[in-house]
Amino acid sequence: MEKSVCMLLFLTVAVNCASINMKEDVALINADASPQQQNKTQFQYKYPITNDEILQQDKSFWLNAGQNILKRVLQSEEESQRYKIAKNVIIFVGDGMGISTITAARIYKGQQKFGTSGEEYDLTFDKFPNSALVKTYNVDMQVPDSAGTATALFTGVKTRYEAVGLDVNCNRTIVDKDVYERSKVDSIMVWAQNANKDTDIARQLVEDTPGKKFKVILGGGQQHLGHTMDYTDYCTRQDGLNLTNTWTESHAGSNYILATNNEQLNMVNDETEYLLGPTGTPSLTDMTRKALHILKKGENGFVLMVEGGLIDRAHHKNYARLAMEETAEFDKAISLAINETGPETLIIVTADHSHTFTMEGYSKRGNDILGFTEKAGEPERPFLTLAYANGPGFNYHYTPTNTSNATFPWRDSSIDENRLNDPYYQHIGAFNTKDETHGGEDVAVFAKGPNSNLIRGVIEQNYIALLISYSGCFGPQADLNPACHKVAPSGTSTSLVNISGIILLPLLINFI
Repeated sequence: MEKSVCMLLFLTVAVNCASINMKEDVALINADASPQQQNKTQFQYKYPITNDEILQQDKSFWLNAGQNILKRVLQSEEESQRYKIAKNVIIFVGDGMGISTITAARIYKGQQKFGTSGEEYDLTFDKFPNSALVKTYNVDMQVPDSAGTATALFTGVKTRYEAVGLDVNCNRTIVDKDVYERSKVDSIMVWAQNANKDTDIARQLVEDTPGKKFKVILGGGQQHLGHTMDYTDYCTRQDGLNLTNTWTESHAGSNYILATNNEQLNMVNDETEYLLGPTGTPSLTDMTRKALHILKKGENGFVLMVEGGLIDRAHHKNYARLAMEETAEFDKAISLAINETGPETLIIVTADHSHTFTMEGYSKRGNDILGFTEKAGEPERPFLTLAYANGPGFNYHYTPTNTSNATFPWRDSSIDENRLNDPYYQHIGAFNTKDETHGGEDVAVFAKGPNSNLIRGVIEQNYIALLISYSGCFGPQADLNPACHKVAPSGTSTSLVNISGIILLPLLINFI
């Protein structure tokens, strides 16, 4: 069976990256608007639902709601049994999207985008028929980093903390080329290329296999690729290479687009064969749409990876509102992918790891998820519903010099105007750290499409790559799928779409 797979992957290579300035990367509000205008148009406070609204949800309401869920699951079960091979595979990775993030983002999107109380709202992937819990630990650490979890997700091999594309035998403190070569592990994209499928980290992305065969590459990172040296404060290339020139030269004679701004990205059309987009500020949904525009042209299927990388970066700074907004955008991209594909597409949604993000009690139903709770603790000392176990938000909320504050030594969140006016408002971190850390609890995985019923229970993170191999009929697990023996494997193209511009595969780098 032939497939076309496009893969996008950006990563920073041989550079030391200081803290990213989130405020330069993301704008949620009109910078020219006054705080009053911003509050009115973007950050209106959501109050709890009334008792009359609660009374409408009687026993008939909940019995009907449950029946609708059952009907939806039964229909999905029929579809998953009809298709035994995934013609297309799309994996969405919400970077740092732990279960508490999913719950809070569900409420946030319901409140902010649809005007509901929020708790009853469903994210797109909430409706997927199959789900499981995923163990995220590294082989040597209880709480993982992004490198080891990415390796597990995309190669089927768990590995050490801070190791990318290498198994446990490679030691990051001891340089041994022979051990390094023996430790390399292949990704799902290599499996696809080895099956003669068209496939798709800065330099490896452009110059080496499998990266140089990718059809679609989208994300940030112009400075990582050497396209611009305007940024001198973080993540600049030290070797002087302009890898965008290398990429355009290698695609001479084909219909390609190098998109460094949104206007150029919009030039993608039915004739476009290759796309490199260290773009300006397109949304994740826009990039997913353009990737699918190219990939869907092939008759043989594709593999696409989409990452919501700014969820993680927001959490590291205790920017709860920004993390919720990014998760809502991530969900929007998933909805687009569902509408653009059919039942032959296996869609997987998961996270690489969690964060120390928590949702505290006891707020009334429908209370603003970004607001404060009055139910628990002392009435004169309200605290925010959303908080972190650690992070830089501690310094904002701890005000020991303001002795006149009724909530001394803590800032009074109930009268803090910044909470409604500033998209970079920091929620409290209980322990002061420069950056908030990852969390070690299980994350969730959701799946729909062919063989998605094999996502169940509690699984190791590396299992997801093996399921993709099984369902897509490429890689080491293809022989286990009886349906794969009825077709002749040939070509796939792979495409990874990454919003953060900093990622994975086969080399050793430091990750937060």
